[in-house]
Amino acid sequence: MTDVLITGGAGMIGRELASALPAKTTLATDLARGNLPEQVRFRTMDVTGSDPDTVIAEERPNVVVHLASIVTPAAGMTRAEAFAVDVIGTRNVLVACVRNGVRRLVVTSSGAAYGYHADNPVPLTEAAPCRGNPEFAYADHKRRVEELLARARQDHPELEQVILRVGTVLGTDTDNQITALFRRKRLLGISNSDSPFVFVWTGDLVRILERAVANGPPGVFNVAGDGWMTVDDLARCLDKPVLRIPTWMLKAALAVAHPLGLTRYGPEQVRFLQYRPVLSNDRLKSEFGYTPELTSAEVFSLWMREVGL
Repeated sequence: MTDVLITGGAGMIGRELASALPAKTTLATDLARGNLPEQVRFRTMDVTGSDPDTVIAEERPNVVVHLASIVTPAAGMTRAEAFAVDVIGTRNVLVACVRNGVRRLVVTSSGAAYGYHADNPVPLTEAAPCRGNPEFAYADHKRRVEELLARARQDHPELEQVILRVGTVLGTDTDNQITALFRRKRLLGISNSDSPFVFVWTGDLVRILERAVANGPPGVFNVAGDGWMTVDDLARCLDKPVLRIPTWMLKAALAVAHPLGLTRYGPEQVRFLQYRPVLSNDRLKSEFGYTPELTSAEVFSLWMREVGL
């Protein structure tokens, strides 16, 4: 019997969640088993094709936790390939859940779904529109995923949804384009911008997912520790200087460097640092019933210690 099926189960959060749930009734799925513990049941599943319908029909899970997503594209991965996982994959999982009578679908969305915009309120509540920027693949894909899920809530109310708009996740194994910024000799800052970050510890996120699987209420919830950190706060913690660059200068430099292959980032990426979404977690605490154990500042300090910084 399968009670919970996890997509992206071999990823950082998937491994921890699968290990935390009862082994006999939990199934992790992914393209490969990876470093999943031996006691965790596993099946290969490619969300971009017909696998979700086949596997979900055979396993008949009560709850599906959809974690499969491309946060940091592998070298050479095209945007179309990332779209196939992020958007088409979510659609395939969603359709399979409806078709096969799954009771609840839990999806890790992202604060990036709100987009990187100068007029974003600080902090953002779940009532804010999802305006993920087309120029940022991850933000654009998460916006499209949110639109798919919103339509499904209207068309298929029998399928409960728990949508978690997650801030920057930090754990011992976290290694991505964001943590790369923190490892630089000098932190990059944009003139007249605080470049705020909200963080959530992997342990908190896993416990939130456990509650979403078990008896947490359906709904849409921002996920982040209390508070946020500016680039200057981060620099003080790391004991590093901040290199502040005017917006126009950084855009001009990236416009030259990107076509030459000197950087993977183009001038549009400046907004990623200028207008980072700051998430309010009030609804997570008051309605979902979970208060993160670590604040954003505590998460960052713990991550620094864990990775030797």
